[in-house]
Amino acid sequence: MSKVLIEKTVVASEQWKSFFNQGNAKGCASMYEKDAQMVAKPFGLFQGREQIQAFWENLVAQGFSDVSYLDTKIEAVDDASTVLTSNWKMNNAQGVITRELWILQEDGTMRLREDHFEAVDPSVK
Repeated sequence: MSKVLIEKTVVASEQWKSFFNQGNAKGCASMYEKDAQMVAKPFGLFQGREQIQAFWENLVAQGFSDVSYLDTKIEAVDDASTVLTSNWKMNNAQGVITRELWILQEDGTMRLREDHFEAVDPSVK
């Protein structure tokens, strides 16, 4: 099961990146569970899909795009969840993902329950 979960996480993560790179903040937010939590340093804590979507809308509006992940690791936690860690970069920033907790949904897709990342580029506001 863990191999299948990891494959599903890769598909979901690629979908999230595709949404972001298209400037589709609503699509990005759809990849999170309804009550998900996002901790984005130095920006703050975002609770639920609505706040998370607003965060991504703001970033897209500022011209951020072209995200890619580097040195990505995905580990199965149990039969229904995985944790992704990675470095990331985009056109105007870079940073690290310290914990993306992906959860298997009833429909067989993966959604983010937790998203913890940090921007380390000082140009990010």
